[in-house]
Amino acid sequence: MRIVAIRDIVSPIRSNIANAYIDFSQMTASVVAVVTDLKVEGRRVVGYGFNSNGRYAQHGLLNERFVKRLLDAKPVSLLDDNGLIDPAKCWTVMMANEKPGGHGERSVAVGVLDMALWDAVAKAARVPLWKLLAERYNGGKHDSKAWVYAAGGYYYPGKDLEGLKDEMRHYLNLGYSCVKMKVGGASLGEDLKRIDAVLNIVGSGDRLAVDVNGKFDLPTALEFGRAIQPLGLRWYEEPLDPLDYLAHAALSTQYGPPIATGENLFSMQDARNLIRHGGLRPDRDILQFDPALSYGLVEYLRTLEMLKASGWSPRRCVPHGGHQFALNIAVGLQCGGNESYPQVFAPFGGFADDCPVVDGRVALPDTPGIGFERKADLWSVMKEIA
Repeated sequence: MRIVAIRDIVSPIRSNIANAYIDFSQMTASVVAVVTDLKVEGRRVVGYGFNSNGRYAQHGLLNERFVKRLLDAKPVSLLDDNGLIDPAKCWTVMMANEKPGGHGERSVAVGVLDMALWDAVAKAARVPLWKLLAERYNGGKHDSKAWVYAAGGYYYPGKDLEGLKDEMRHYLNLGYSCVKMKVGGASLGEDLKRIDAVLNIVGSGDRLAVDVNGKFDLPTALEFGRAIQPLGLRWYEEPLDPLDYLAHAALSTQYGPPIATGENLFSMQDARNLIRHGGLRPDRDILQFDPALSYGLVEYLRTLEMLKASGWSPRRCVPHGGHQFALNIAVGLQCGGNESYPQVFAPFGGFADDCPVVDGRVALPDTPGIGFERKADLWSVMKEIA
């Protein structure tokens, strides 16, 4: 099995929505295709990948460094003992001559390629990625379904409380039992009204999470936490700058219910610092590291090993991104669930068209690879690359 070409495009995912920190009016994503010389059942094996929302396309980094390194490598140096592409060996090649630390945007570029490599490997092995992961890394164990929640509730021009409630009703009608909404982009009083409106739709606090996107300083996070603590919300997400571990530790001494964070930490080392210094509690808090943004699954496996050694269960991991890659990982490695974007970031958000959400859970198909071909709007973008 040899890589014969790697192609990428920049795809727009712009919209008028905003969270507490950024708007998405100029948002883009990289989409890559890793073309191999292997044919399975008469069809050439091509792996596809893209980066999650919230980080921009990586066309420059991909083509200046990481794609070039893969294509320049001796083909045999990228293969495992069975003659298939080895994503870990590819990762080592991609990261050659890269200094440690300062992970920044390169983790996104590597994550895009890593996703495509795993898609290709699973297709070559003729199994879905979740099954490949279960067999290689989890003793053959996997979940039959993954818990998923609907992420939305963004600030949108002209969107009032009725519009917010209609959105949440829509998610419940789609089969989700838990939803998430954005906060921190309005006054405390206004956000509390928005939260109350959604609670009237979903029925109880454990069916609603709130997301600040790192906007608050510690005093503001404490004030907001005191206001929402009686509500029993599912979790209080990214209340602080993601790299301010001491502030997280201080907040956790005052806010008893679950805190969620980690989507903007892009390496095992950063994740380890959060665990060491962030004061998070392994019996309740949620870790949201996104494999598509943080050097891919090769690095995510290292992160899971670190977490286990630190006394954390994979069940505390609910990856950010709302994409099929993380969903396969959640099922195959038995994580706690997965985010979902049923209404935003099309065509990258959401799962296979024939895998509905039922009672807040979704099953994966047996399609070899990640399953992009079962999502029509996304596949219409991907198939043109290769």
